[in-house]
Amino acid sequence: MPPLPVEADIASHTDVYFNRTKQIVARFGDCRVTYAVFLRRPVVSAPRLVMEWLATIAAERGTQIDVELMHKEGEWVGAGDPILYITGAFTQLADLETLYLQKLGPACVAAHNAYQMCLELPGAAFLAMEARHCAGAEMQEMMGYAAAVGSAAAKREGAKGFIGNATDVTSHWFGNARGFGTMPHALIGYAGSTLRAAEMFHETYPEDNLTVLVDYFGREVTDGLEVARHFKDLAAAGRLSVRLDTHGGRFLEGLDPAESYAVLERHAPGAIRRYRSETELRHLVGTGVSAAAVWRMREALDEAGFPKVGIVASSGFGVSKCRVMNEARAPIDVVGTGSFIPNTWSETYATADIVDYDGQARVKLGREFLLRKNGARKRGN
Repeated sequence: MPPLPVEADIASHTDVYFNRTKQIVARFGDCRVTYAVFLRRPVVSAPRLVMEWLATIAAERGTQIDVELMHKEGEWVGAGDPILYITGAFTQLADLETLYLQKLGPACVAAHNAYQMCLELPGAAFLAMEARHCAGAEMQEMMGYAAAVGSAAAKREGAKGFIGNATDVTSHWFGNARGFGTMPHALIGYAGSTLRAAEMFHETYPEDNLTVLVDYFGREVTDGLEVARHFKDLAAAGRLSVRLDTHGGRFLEGLDPAESYAVLERHAPGAIRRYRSETELRHLVGTGVSAAAVWRMREALDEAGFPKVGIVASSGFGVSKCRVMNEARAPIDVVGTGSFIPNTWSETYATADIVDYDGQARVKLGREFLLRKNGARKRGN
């Protein structure tokens, strides 16, 4: 099906009552209005996509849409604090509300999540791997942008942040020409062994650094060391990493609850000597990619003479898991994650209210906090 013309596309995707409002206002007389746009929870401002879209629509319609940005990109925004004021003719803005809210809310919440994750684990680099969890190309672009915004904010506070992402199409948000990544589990299944998959990759991409998944056969330590011994030159040059993505239903090779506690007792005893929730304990000493699993992998590599082989960790790295990993001083070099995608989608709902009609301040009862208050509200940039 060919794409609809811009106006037909807007009319078909916006809420019907906005289309009807546009027609009613056109019949009874247009006026100049100002919308306040906000979220009900704290976020990081990520307005670029919506601002560019509004500029495009203004050009298409031959009208003027003024956008006053109250909080610059990457700035923390409190709950209920307007991020944007949008001003223009009511007939030109009424039918846009649904669409610009879609482009703002999820990006701001995802940026906040990415920002928090980077600050909770400031010594690790992050790789955005959200694409497979996105509902189409528009969401993929939005989430890539959001991760970059949150990362930039965290970098200003000393974190390493995101170094890139897993797809070419959104790599530009991270200042890269291409996405990053080496192999999925499917390649190891195809090759029949972890080492053979590593050989195939290196033969095909000899100039690239090599990151090898080591959990396919449940022999993370054994297979990781086998790969390191085979590619000892890459290992010595710091061009080899192992990626831990151990299934949450089992422990990393050689670990069980008792041994997991023992590993952390050797490396981060303080992390397990305070009260922990069930979730925090799972992140520390449970199944899957736990802090104990990361430390055990680091121990094995160092004991075998491979201190420069990096560790990439993935699987469920949200804000809380990053915090626990940092408290355990887990030696993670890179985190692969898509967990900055908002988990509670209702938190992403941005809202807009008209706060001014032809110069007269007016808003529904209960939303007076959105008013400009005679110019008292200041922009954050």
